[in-house]
Amino acid sequence: MGIPKIRKIDLAEIQLLQKIGRETFRETFADHNSEENMATYLDQKFAVDKLTAEVTNPDSAFYFAHIDDQILGYLKLNFGQAQTELQDKDGLEIERIYVSKEFHGLKIGQLLYDHALQTAKNLDLKYIWLGVWEENTRALNFYKKNGFVEFDKHIFVLGDEEQTDLLMKLTLK
Repeated sequence: MGIPKIRKIDLAEIQLLQKIGRETFRETFADHNSEENMATYLDQKFAVDKLTAEVTNPDSAFYFAHIDDQILGYLKLNFGQAQTELQDKDGLEIERIYVSKEFHGLKIGQLLYDHALQTAKNLDLKYIWLGVWEENTRALNFYKKNGFVEFDKHIFVLGDEEQTDLLMKLTLK
């Protein structure tokens, strides 16, 4: 296996983004949610037109982690008005970091996170923030290990179910 690299996703790769997005979300959350709620969420959030709008939004950026042609995971960052909550010009939101289950343990999530951190530093931002499901222990531990602290909560709707996300922040300066 080669060395994993990060590259920005372009519009021609929407189908690849849709595939990895749907697969990794299902791998992460299917065991904890009904099939109906999963199907509704995946159909809404990973529709080609929705992903196209997100990829072409100048205040969002998507990246693949890959080795050659194999996609290992992806990252979605939001700046300014594209942020789902705070919409602060001094902050960067990590909306999604997902890695295919077969590549867990290979530090791909850390590679994607490090890219987000470097992006925030390059833009001289004050902090990075994100929301993570309160029952996603793996992700919570990952973010805590990287210095994030909880600062609030919000409701995340999956199909007909309301779930609680913890909002976490890493102060950079």
